[in-house]
Amino acid sequence: MYKLIERFAGAAGLLLIFGATSVAAGTLEEPTGPVLLTISGEIENTNGDGTAAFDLEMLRALGATEITTDTIWTPGTITFTGVELKTLLEHVGATGTEIDATAINNYTVVVPVEDAVEDGPILAYEMDGRLMSRREKGPLWLIYPYASNAAYRTEVIYSRSIWQLDRMAID
Repeated sequence: MYKLIERFAGAAGLLLIFGATSVAAGTLEEPTGPVLLTISGEIENTNGDGTAAFDLEMLRALGATEITTDTIWTPGTITFTGVELKTLLEHVGATGTEIDATAINNYTVVVPVEDAVEDGPILAYEMDGRLMSRREKGPLWLIYPYASNAAYRTEVIYSRSIWQLDRMAID
């Protein structure tokens, strides 16, 4: 029993030396609203059972980015607001090379992690300042800046632009 207490005291001392934040490293806050997105797989930061679950407020807290673009699925030019894919992957500590992105209806696409670049795709949760309903391809839609870069106007990129996104597995 004394050895167990001694080991515990030693561990507590290390916490004081290295800081208690190292214990919390890898732990994300818990969602308080409806979960819109769950990320699993090769991630370092979770908030339960090896996954990272996000509600709308958690996604907003990561910082909003806007992309104004036309799409092949919608009329006219639209302003999409969401979190950069790059920022989201960094936040969960993604270490894989591929994202298996899955929609509410179980449609799945593979998105290379290398697509997650500055000024690249966002997980949009608003379209022209309004939250997107399922009917409007929401609540999350992976949007690339199609209008600003011809490299994003290809069949391959269009195929990665998954809407009604609710799950991502990092491989």
